[in-house]
Amino acid sequence: MNSFEEVTQWLFTQLPVFQQQGASAYKPGLDKMRAFAKILGEPHTKFPSIHVAGTNGKGSTSHMIAAVMQEKGYTVGLYTSPHLVRFSERIRINGVEVEEGFVIDFVRQHQAYFVAEQLSFFEITVGMAFAYFASQKVDYAIIEVGLGGRLDATNIITPLISVITNIGLDHTEFLGTSLEEIATEKAGIIKNGVAVVIGKKQLETEKVFRSIAKEREAPIYFAEDYSMPQLDLDLLGSYQEENKLTAYVALQQLMGNQLEGDSLRGFSKVVQLTGLRGRWESIGSKPVVIADVTHNKEGFIQAIPQLMGMKKAGLHIVLGFVQGKVIEEIFALLPTSASYYLCSPAISRAIPVNKISVIAKDSGLTYFTYSSVKEAVNAAKVAAEVEDVIYVGGSTFVVAEILS
Repeated sequence: MNSFEEVTQWLFTQLPVFQQQGASAYKPGLDKMRAFAKILGEPHTKFPSIHVAGTNGKGSTSHMIAAVMQEKGYTVGLYTSPHLVRFSERIRINGVEVEEGFVIDFVRQHQAYFVAEQLSFFEITVGMAFAYFASQKVDYAIIEVGLGGRLDATNIITPLISVITNIGLDHTEFLGTSLEEIATEKAGIIKNGVAVVIGKKQLETEKVFRSIAKEREAPIYFAEDYSMPQLDLDLLGSYQEENKLTAYVALQQLMGNQLEGDSLRGFSKVVQLTGLRGRWESIGSKPVVIADVTHNKEGFIQAIPQLMGMKKAGLHIVLGFVQGKVIEEIFALLPTSASYYLCSPAISRAIPVNKISVIAKDSGLTYFTYSSVKEAVNAAKVAAEVEDVIYVGGSTFVVAEILS
């Protein structure tokens, strides 16, 4: 393997990738990750980190924290998943994607170990990120949890602070079927004596977080109990206000008096500084086209009111989903006044469009079905008038296809 494309294709095709395969690729537990980290020389111990978990908003919150710290002048590593267009989006330093040469060399050097130990794709990328951040001597690294928390491969770190944005009924096949059960899994990132910030105070989960934090003697802060100054934010989704407060409180606990006006300008430059995409991103005008990775009930509860509040003549919604989502609950929230363009992203975990259409029909929606995301988006553009709005979402992978 001599090229970046060959190496990343090998990673995608030879190793289990949860985003593509689902349950069969999910390998919970930390033993393999700890052993891999030992082989790598324990790189995760060589930089200070911030650990971010949650059902919704953990990616946006991670990018906000990174942007503010970059604006402060620090060299900041950022590990997130999944990527939208390029594999290297997962690992960035000050917004710059990991060097292709590093990825090639890393995979070549450890390829035999990956295969012999049957590491998951996610375990490999976590190890790669830790090794890269250590080699580049970052001042801080923001590490986003992949799935859950307690058994997630990222959970070998002992961060300066932990952040849990919110809890919703997502990935119930792995994390539990109640908010309390899911909160317990995500609270697994709370470390002994390490402060934790909880983004959303929820009746069902507050007692879980308080109990585990007390047991581990970890100071606990609920973001909703705090106020913040007026801060401009370049991320346009109204749901980002909750994430902004969570990021601010985490930064305040971490940086104290050093969190002054100059560094707070980072909130207004998140996209510029970190390269974040796909969060209520405007990708067209006349008609307005919005790409948004919202993909579960809790996300749509926040996104739909903003969408309905936009000035528009008509509304066109392009949707596709992947397995593991209770899409009946999502469709119960959708406006019947819109026109729907249903599709399936081009991955094996996609929910077939004929199954989505049955739910759309039962929900009384006006819909059309298409064999690809591209066809669905093109059809919406043809049907839309210049004063209309087109919203594209339902899955990270739907958005990824139109951005690529």
